[in-house]
Amino acid sequence: MPLNLRTLACACLFALPLALAQQPALHPTTAANAANRDTSYIDPNGTAHITRVIPLPQDLSSQAQKFISQPAPDEAPPESLAERRKRTGAYTLRAKDAWTKLCPNTIVNTTLANVPVRIVTPANLPPDNHDKVLMNIHGGGFNTDSGSYTESIPIAYYTRIKVVAVLYRLSPEYQFPAAVNDSVAVYKELLKTYKPDRIVIYGTSAGAILTAEVAVRLKQLSLPMPAALGVFSGIDSFARMGDSWSMFTLRGLAGHLDPPSPTVHDSYYAGKSDPKDPVLSPIYADLHGLPPALFVSSERDALLSGTANLERAYLRAGVPANLIVFDALPHAFWYNSDLPEAIEANHLMANFFLAHLHK
Repeated sequence: MPLNLRTLACACLFALPLALAQQPALHPTTAANAANRDTSYIDPNGTAHITRVIPLPQDLSSQAQKFISQPAPDEAPPESLAERRKRTGAYTLRAKDAWTKLCPNTIVNTTLANVPVRIVTPANLPPDNHDKVLMNIHGGGFNTDSGSYTESIPIAYYTRIKVVAVLYRLSPEYQFPAAVNDSVAVYKELLKTYKPDRIVIYGTSAGAILTAEVAVRLKQLSLPMPAALGVFSGIDSFARMGDSWSMFTLRGLAGHLDPPSPTVHDSYYAGKSDPKDPVLSPIYADLHGLPPALFVSSERDALLSGTANLERAYLRAGVPANLIVFDALPHAFWYNSDLPEAIEANHLMANFFLAHLHK
């Protein structure tokens, strides 16, 4: 299926709020006017104007092939924040049911340090794991909760460890550092019950960014570090966006894509903060002494560059770090319980956590 990388769509799981971020809808590309050959022009400023015709990868599972083949218009009407939250809320409830069929659990909504949390206890929790806990900081573009179920239920089951998902304050109503402060408050509360080497912090997308931000903030506060971090598709800086942001949407090679803006990324979350603030943008932080980290992304992920850049920064600082990239799949594909690759990714994440918690 021919696809023009300069007119690919953003799934808008990340932009805030969407009605303000998008231009009025234009006519979408159809089979009749889609590009059918590769083109490439590099202008004097180094900007690439390209078209690529990319076949469907045959080494993916049949489920994944179907998943990335779902059509989406490259010019779509804008979605308001209220619509986005309604849609995301309905999706997460369906995803909760789907994952629970595979990974039985008990879920309790409560508060820790006056912050709402969702505690997911796997049905297979053994007594030996009662002294361990995983702290999830969910994804959802900072303005919704798309991950407190999808990121917690499978990880809890595959590790056989309880997960505490932080339901932090959302933007644009609350800007940086509100979500960081909420997450740090929950971590400090967990330290009253669990030893730091029995805690892992992890998240996907906005939650991956927050995981990296929280780690820097914990260091600033001289708090004991957790056993490990899971940074699953995030960015390294709000001051700059990497190459993948110009090439892919969060749905990969589908949907609407605007040319990248030179302005501060996601001002609805960052607010008036310095985009090079070392907590907001950990690439500018002193990363020495942070705990081992697993980075996971995928080849058609808009946040691949940021994930890879931050992993390299960890390595430069002497922090044990590993990056796993899945071929061809889009952003946060591990949310989808129908994909064998999602099951594999969740097991890789779980095994990394177990390796560091059981030392």
